[in-house]
Parts: sequence; structure tokens; C-alpha cells
Amino acid sequence: MSQTAEESKLVTGTRPDDIRDEAAAAKRVREMFTKIAPRYDFLNRVISFRLDVVWRRTMAKRFSDLLARPEARVLDLCCGTGDLTFALERRAHRNSRAGGSARILGVDFAHSMLVRAREKAADAKSKADFFEADALRLPVRDASIDLVTSVFGFRNLANYARGVEEIHRVLRPGGELGILEFSDPHGVALGGLYRFYFKQILPAIGGALSGYRDPYAYLPASVDRFPSAEELTSLMQSRGFCDVTIERWTFGIVSLYRARKG
Repeated sequence: MSQTAEESKLVTGTRPDDIRDEAAAAKRVREMFTKIAPRYDFLNRVISFRLDVVWRRTMAKRFSDLLARPEARVLDLCCGTGDLTFALERRAHRNSRAGGSARILGVDFAHSMLVRAREKAADAKSKADFFEADALRLPVRDASIDLVTSVFGFRNLANYARGVEEIHRVLRPGGELGILEFSDPHGVALGGLYRFYFKQILPAIGGALSGYRDPYAYLPASVDRFPSAEELTSLMQSRGFCDVTIERWTFGIVSLYRARKG
């Protein structure tokens, strides 16, 4: 069956410049994140003016009811150094009932990111578990997870359609999905200012502070290529998700996509 142009775009996923092959694209993205892992947290705070902390905390709060269940199993996909993983754990502990708390798992395919995540977990005496795996081939049983989250990570998958299918596979019926990604803010003036910062200033700051400009030039390019809200909603629905909603935060700079496995 031939693919429509929209379906082809969704299957293609992220593609750094001059990369056409899916495996090569995933390898390049892994290499970029490996390079910037040592200063990843610091740079996130600088380039987002610490809004990334607020966004993660707010996202964890959105799933308070689910995190309150002591038997809940949560998978933080493309977890990086674990900031959202820890935010989810704190929210689960705060809202826990019956003296227990949800089990939080973080997964990423960049080993150096997980090294940092485990160091932070040890320092904070966190009980979150971290493991290394490709988001398109998760070593997780079918229908075993209650919530899958991803903050600024889903965009980096080499195949968006397969990513959604894999998330659907591991979720229990009625399980929830939350994806937070950058989006284009509303308004001509704000949108123009945001794009100037995102495409001109951010790569210069990121490159200067990390010593690697490519990952921060890739960031705005990957946002430009990311599916529209309508396309991503359609993809989720076509793969078995329902009740898809979108929340736009901070003047539309980021968007939270929520969905439920039917």
C-alpha cells in the first residue's frame, strides 16, 4: 500500500542534515547527545531561562491522579539525565495513597545521559530505575505500563509512527501518554522573536557553553520538521489512541499532547 505524503513524513521521523537512513539518523542523534551530556542540565536551564524546570513540574502535576496509585508503573521515555523522571517520582510520593508509591522507570539510548541520571538518583536517594534501550524497541512487556511520558525526546525518534506504536504496545488498556514538545507560539510578533532566538541566539549560546554547536543547530531544525498538532493527533488516533488533547503553555512555546489507549 502506497503511503500518503503525510504518512511518509510521520514514518520518516527526525533526520539530521545529510542523513537519509533511519539507523544512521538514530546514530547521529545518539552521538550528539553523548557529546553534550556533561553540561546538558546546565545548558537546559540557561537556554530556557529555567522554564524547563517549570514545564517538567507542571507536566508531572497533570498526571497526579495516576501517580497517586501505589501500583502504577510509569515509563519516562527518552529521559535524558532524568529531570522529568525525578519530577514524576516526587509527585508520586507526594500524592501516594496506602503508604506506597508508583514505580518510575527512565529509559534512554544515550549511555552518557543515563550515567548522569544515575549519579543524580544516588545523590537524591531516588528509587527510580534507569535502563538503556531504543524507544522503538523497548524491552518491556506488552500492556504492562500505566503511563508513558516524554519531554523534548519524542521529536528525536527516527520513526514517529513506530514510536507511537511501541508506546501503544507497552501501555495497559486505559493507560495514558503524555508528550511535551516545542511548538510555534501564536502571534506574529512573538513568533518572530521566538524564531530569531531559537534559530540564531540559542545555537550560538549552546555551542559556546558546550563546545559543540551542531546539537544546538539541530534543535531548531528538528522542531521545524516535527509534525503539526493535527498530524500528530491523527497519528495517535490511527494507532489506537483516543481522547487526544493538546495544551499550549508559555504563549505556545511548548505543547503537551495527552492521549489514552483505547
